[in-house]
This record gives sequence, C-alpha cells and structure tokens, in this order.
Amino acid sequence: MEHIKEAKDFFSTMKSICFIAARGGSKGVPRKNIRKLGDKPLIAHTIETALDSNVFDHVIVSTEDAEIASISKKFGADIPFMRPKYLAKDKVIYGDVVMHAIKKLSELGYEFDIVASRDCTVPFIDKNDLRNALHLYNSKECDGVHSVCRAYSNPYFGMYEPDPHGYLHRSKTSKKRITARQDSPIVYQVNGLYINSKKKLLKTKDLFAGKILPYEISQEHGLMIDDEIQFKFAEFLYKLQNR
Repeated sequence: MEHIKEAKDFFSTMKSICFIAARGGSKGVPRKNIRKLGDKPLIAHTIETALDSNVFDHVIVSTEDAEIASISKKFGADIPFMRPKYLAKDKVIYGDVVMHAIKKLSELGYEFDIVASRDCTVPFIDKNDLRNALHLYNSKECDGVHSVCRAYSNPYFGMYEPDPHGYLHRSKTSKKRITARQDSPIVYQVNGLYINSKKKLLKTKDLFAGKILPYEISQEHGLMIDDEIQFKFAEFLYKLQNR
C-alpha cells in the first residue's frame, strides 16, 4: 500500500476529477457502454481503474441514460446530475459535454483544478497510465496531457488523398525522401485520456488549446471500441490478459 500513499501525497496539492461521458445512444455497437466486457459492463472498467489509481478526488459520469447512471453508481462513480438530452445526440461535440459538466459541477460546489476526461470505449488504459500521465502534467509546463498511440498508418508514407480531379497525391510530404514507414516522422493517434487545466478549458472551451504534451501508451492500452469487430477483439484481449 506504500505506493498508494506516495501517489496521494504527490497529487494532494491540486484537486482533480476523472470525467467519463457515456450516452445511451451508441450506434456502432448498440448499448455499448453497458455491454459486458468479461464479467462487468464496459463502463465499469474505466470507473474502477480511475478509482484504483487513487489520484482523483471524484470520479464523475455524465449521461442522459437512467440505466447507465444506475450501473455507474453501482461501480462507485458519482452522478451529481443527468446530462440534458440535447447533449447526447449523435453530432454533439465532445468538448461541449465537458464544458457543460465543468459548469454544472462548479454550480454544485465541486472544487477541482484538473479535469481528466476518460473515454470508456478505450477500456484498457490502466491505473498506472492515469498516475503517470497526471504526474507528467504536474511536473511539466503545459496546459494538458493527452494519451497517444503511435499511428501505424502514416501520412508521410503510404497514405494518399485525391485532388479535385480525383488523382492521388501523398497526404504529407517531407524534405527528406522517405522509403520506409519506420523512417517516417512520428505521428500520434490521440485517444482515451485527456488531462486539462480547468482554468484553461473555461477560457478556451477547447481540449486541444495551449501546450498539450503526449503521454504514449501501448497499442493494446489504446484499443478503441467503435464497432462490433473491435468489441470482439477487446473480448479476446481481455481473455488473454486475465488468463
């Protein structure tokens, strides 16, 4: 338990919340957020990891769905408000959901300096990822830290875009000739965890504004579930990890 005490001591100077947005109307995989992955609902993995990391003052779930709210409470999350249905539609911008939560929580008396937004469709980010990313945020001059995976597909090599006439051109070019994907400049896919300054978010209303540092996670930890095939792969990965 000594490592938990050390984590508490280190992060005690700034208050942080873990924010999880989970709507009921997912399209690629219906009711995805509460579908079982292993022995528990998908959202439960994210809630329990946040609680086990022992670095957040509160773990908050924002949802418009009563069943998601009930399950989230069962696994230890706070549901201090229900999300308005207009913020749970298909084309709602994620940043608007975060800003609504920040303002609502402030009205309800929650005190916090840092917002760590977690996507429960990226369930394999673990407690050490959360601790290390928050440590990076607190130890560097920055406005945010976002988890990233190195992108396999690279716009400098093997990726092309059509021009107005339909002819293909390389997506990005470099002064140096690139003959192998491994020699291409590093490109990241951002997903799963977004740590931001509350103050900066209130000013810019943009999770990507300011100085954002990458926290690199493995491809396995960064697996995002958007469709049925990816859910099946997540089930396979979960079984491998829990043999």
